[in-house]
Amino acid sequence: LSTSANMQSNCSLDSSREPLQVLSPATPNSSSVPRSPPPCPLTSSDYQFSLIPALFSIFFLLGSVGNAVVVVVLCRHGGPRTVASVYFCNLAVADLLCLATLPFWASYYSQGYNWLFGSLMCKISSSVLCLNMFASVFFITCMSVDRYRAIAHPIRSQRRSPHQAYSVVLGVWGLACLASLPTFYFRDTRYVESLGVRACIMAFPREAYAKWSVMTALLKNALGFFIPLAVITTCCLWIRRRLLAAQSFGKSRQKRDKVLKLVAAVVVAFLISWLPFHVLTFLDALAHMNVISSCEVMGAIDAALPFGLCMAFSNSCTNPLLYCFIGNQFQEKLHHLFKRRVSLFNSHQESSSMRRGSCPRDAETPLGREE
Repeated sequence: LSTSANMQSNCSLDSSREPLQVLSPATPNSSSVPRSPPPCPLTSSDYQFSLIPALFSIFFLLGSVGNAVVVVVLCRHGGPRTVASVYFCNLAVADLLCLATLPFWASYYSQGYNWLFGSLMCKISSSVLCLNMFASVFFITCMSVDRYRAIAHPIRSQRRSPHQAYSVVLGVWGLACLASLPTFYFRDTRYVESLGVRACIMAFPREAYAKWSVMTALLKNALGFFIPLAVITTCCLWIRRRLLAAQSFGKSRQKRDKVLKLVAAVVVAFLISWLPFHVLTFLDALAHMNVISSCEVMGAIDAALPFGLCMAFSNSCTNPLLYCFIGNQFQEKLHHLFKRRVSLFNSHQESSSMRRGSCPRDAETPLGREE
């Protein structure tokens, strides 16, 4: 593809002059209209056709291993289920679903935005990404609220049960599915004659492109970022105030400081992962409303979008580290499961060795009797 063909910009790319946008996979609900007459010149960088697939491959490998370990440890461990472990496990499942689509999107980028897997996979892959975006953010929000309840109201929080958590989980998945419906309905493949590719795009109705673009962008911003961020930040501030108000000494103080650092890390990781993507989404919505009309600004948005995309995908790799592997209970479960596997392996080796050692003697006995 020519470097002037940016598949993430909002321009008419179809020979039928239908306003289409060939999107990056992490912008499932965006669309396009001609932003201004005459349209801004398309800009792109060749790096995204090589660097982005490489980054996706790294995220796929690291994230798949980390989240698979989380699911195995939490599901196979014989200990009691807790509210936190239910949320952890579902967060890992959501991330695994997202990571499962990365090979398709890596191919999409490496082929210059040419979708090779058919219309149905275009819909499914895009919808899964959108589903992951909402579900993972919702589960992180649920975990923040649950952590606040456990610290601020320890006696009342003892009445929490995994059954209640399962009800919340069903609600989270249901809400995430509803929020992803526009992506599943409108995503489709279209041949873009000027670029010679069949792209996976949001094919909004031509007469309502601006309306759908703004509505879906604001839906992502509000439901997928700003509202959860407000809840997470509020919970973390309340937790911090509660812990600092309590007098702590020695080991208790060390434990308090560790919790405070974890609380701060939750907010920072959430912002680093999702803020760039949602800021770019919001700016793109302003461009659709003609609030932004500068071609230089639009070009900067298009150039920055792959970086926001990668930061959003990296969240699926950092979640296991942040929410599970640094937690003492998870480390204990992982250690217990590892010891049990090693013990089973050693027992199997010993039994195999004993069977091999007994076979020659068993074979010689009848021969001796026959003689």
